[in-house]
Amino acid sequence: MDQMQAVLFDMDGTIIDSEPYWMTAERELVESFGGTWSEEQAYALVGSGLWNSASLLRAAGVDLELDDIVHRLSDRVLAQIEEAVPWRPGVRELFTSILDEGIPCALVTMSLRKNAEALARAVARELGQEVFQAIVAGDDVSAPKPNPEAYLTAAEALRVDIRSTVALEDSAYGAASAFSAGAVTIGIPLHVGIPESSVHVMWSSLEGTTVDHLREVWQAERGVGVA
Repeated sequence: MDQMQAVLFDMDGTIIDSEPYWMTAERELVESFGGTWSEEQAYALVGSGLWNSASLLRAAGVDLELDDIVHRLSDRVLAQIEEAVPWRPGVRELFTSILDEGIPCALVTMSLRKNAEALARAVARELGQEVFQAIVAGDDVSAPKPNPEAYLTAAEALRVDIRSTVALEDSAYGAASAFSAGAVTIGIPLHVGIPESSVHVMWSSLEGTTVDHLREVWQAERGVGVA
């Protein structure tokens, strides 16, 4: 293992700034059942599994089965994304840089597969070609982030050693998942903080980032090509 072999991308908050869309969906749903939903409650769910979020929404008064809550939230977020894709700075340029070198990518998200596939299609339309060779979504795993299962599954799908990958994450739950799986983890916090202990490197943004920057981080952490 002498080179970075794949890049693993979180979706919400990393590729797109969709957390406000989720917060809108949560608030609307709780209020439709006569309850209230605060920003503090919303931020506490960033990066967590959807069924965990659904259980907390039930506790806030949403009288629906957990699966129904998950699908209602997901459909509302998907509708908002179809109106406007809230790209994070630099991510499309980074995709282009990765594609130019033919490095495989996977999308690793706790959103439902239908939402992940919709985002993958939006990325493909934007760049004129497919970006992701694998998608691992929230309904594909038995344990959500921060459990490492999603990232281990993604590496297996790409047929690479997880230690040869770089993962990009915006949340504490997601970073913990990638880090514990064994990926070189870069945190790009947006709406919530990430503990330093859950990442190898912390960046403020992906703006101006190329595949060479990812490779440099991987090499430094793995001791490859470093004097």
